[in-house]
Amino acid sequence: MVQLMPATPLTAIPTDIVCAADYERYARNHINDAAWAYLQGGAADELTFAANCDAWRKLELWPRALADVRNGHTRCTLFGDTLAHPIILAPVATQRVFHAEGELASVLAAGVMGSAAVVSTQASISLENVAENAQGPLWFQLYWQGSRAATLTLIKRAEAAGYRALVFTVDAPISGVRNREQRAGFSVPGQVTQVNVPPITLPILQEGKSAVFDGFMAIAPVWDDINWLVNHISLPILFKGIMHADDASRAVTAGAAGIVVSNHGGRVLDSVPATLSALSGVVAAVNGAVPVLVDGGIRRGTDIIKARALGATAVMIGRPYIHALATAGALGVAHLIRLLREELEIAMALTGCKTLDDINQSVLRTDSATEIL
Repeated sequence: MVQLMPATPLTAIPTDIVCAADYERYARNHINDAAWAYLQGGAADELTFAANCDAWRKLELWPRALADVRNGHTRCTLFGDTLAHPIILAPVATQRVFHAEGELASVLAAGVMGSAAVVSTQASISLENVAENAQGPLWFQLYWQGSRAATLTLIKRAEAAGYRALVFTVDAPISGVRNREQRAGFSVPGQVTQVNVPPITLPILQEGKSAVFDGFMAIAPVWDDINWLVNHISLPILFKGIMHADDASRAVTAGAAGIVVSNHGGRVLDSVPATLSALSGVVAAVNGAVPVLVDGGIRRGTDIIKARALGATAVMIGRPYIHALATAGALGVAHLIRLLREELEIAMALTGCKTLDDINQSVLRTDSATEIL
C-alpha cells in the first residue's frame, strides 16, 4: 500500500514559516516520493514552471513615499460574492493524497479566510460533500467528460450542490489525460479515488491510428460544443487555460463570464510562455467585458499586486496551498492565505495603493515590464 504521508501533519505553525517557500520546504517531509514527484512536476523539463516563477520575480515595483493609505483594504467582488482579498484556491486533483481531510480542509480554510475555492472534477471527496462542509463560496472546475450529455450531467450536480461558478479547463481538453503523472511514475492510490466521475471510455483504435488524434482528441470539445454548453447552463462559466488573445476574444463571444490566464504550470504542454507574458494581451483582448484571473508561479503578495497592475482581477494559487495542506491541514492553508494577504497589504501600502482599484501599471518599473512582456 502506498504510504500517504510519511510524517504526521503539524497541529501548530512553526515560527520559521513566514512565506510560501517555507511551506514547500516543510511539505517535503509530509509527502511520499511518488506523490511529491507528481505534485512538483515529475521528470518533465519544467521549462514553463520555471518561466512562470521567473517572470513574476523579474518584474519590479516602484515604491512611493508618504502616501495616505489609512483605512485601505483588499476586498474585491466576483460573481456576486464580496471576497476579503483576490486570492483564489485553484483546482488541484485528489487532495487526500496530500492530507487525510483533502478538499474538505482546503475549502474550510478558504472560507474562514474570506476567499473562494475551486473544487476539481478529479477531487477525492464528492462535490456534494465538499459543498456541504464549505464556509465560503465554491466554484466547480469542469473537465469535459467525453460527451455533451455526460458533461451536462456533471454540471447539473454542481448547480444543485450550490456552486457559484464553473471553471472550464480548456487547455487539458479531456479528463483523465495524465501525461505528467505517467512521467512521474505516479498513480492515484486505490484508497484515494477520484470519486466524482467514472473513467472516460476512449474510442477503440484501429491499426495505424493515433492515440492522440483518433483517441483523446476524437472526444475532446470544440467551439461548437462550447456554444451548446453555454446555452444549457445557468452558472457563470470561466474559461481556464486561455493564453492567446484570439482565444480570449472568442471565449467572450461564446459567452464566457471570465477568463483564467493559465498554462497549467506546464503540466499539460511544457515550453509555453509564462502566464505573466500572456496576461496583458488577454486583458487587452477582453477589454473589460469580463474579469480576467491569472495563475502560474504566484508565490508572494508582490506577485499579486503585479498581476493586478497588469489587469488581473484576482489570482489563483495551486502548489503553494497544497504544500501548506500537507504540512498542517486546514490550519496551514489558512495561514498561507493570511501570509499572502499580509504581503499584498504591505506591497499596496508601500506603492501608495489604498485599494485594489488604485493598482495600475504606474506601480511597475516600466523598463522591467517591457523586458518581460
